[in-house]
Amino acid sequence: MRYRANRFCNLTYMSFGIPAPHARHAFARLSDAARIPRVNTYDISTDPSRLQLAAIHATLTRSYWSPGVPEDVVARAIANSLCFGIYLGDAQVGFARVVTDKASFAYLADVYVLEGHRRQGLSKRLVEAIQAHPDLRGLRRFMLATKDAHGLYAQFGFRPVAAPERLMEIRTPPAWLKDSPTS
Repeated sequence: MRYRANRFCNLTYMSFGIPAPHARHAFARLSDAARIPRVNTYDISTDPSRLQLAAIHATLTRSYWSPGVPEDVVARAIANSLCFGIYLGDAQVGFARVVTDKASFAYLADVYVLEGHRRQGLSKRLVEAIQAHPDLRGLRRFMLATKDAHGLYAQFGFRPVAAPERLMEIRTPPAWLKDSPTS
């Protein structure tokens, strides 16, 4: 089943007190922007004070995309990104971060939901929350890389790069992976 982002966007905008679909309005308080409506008994939030670095690092260091990543690198990445956490009570059970200029470009990274909390629609709700965030509306390009979640992201409009011949990268193996082949 495809989840329509508009259903969630309208709830999000109503909770922020701004009319949908207008983006980039100033908030009276930071907490207004950080609070996203509760998903069942799970809570999705952009409040940086709720992020649990140790839990995020523990998951990312075991992931296929950043095995062995040091905690200080994770902390620096979080500090320079717009982060979304999924919480069950006080426990963080999911995470995503967006690297963005908040004007024309964003890159979605480090998305996960812990194994015991999957199959409840949390990843879909997380992507809905990300797309509904006022700082991420109206961007010209929103990119991501995934090995195994193409079906999830396709539901939200992500497609293979239209002109891959125009994209380039500098790929340097991180210091903590010097003995491992790059993927």
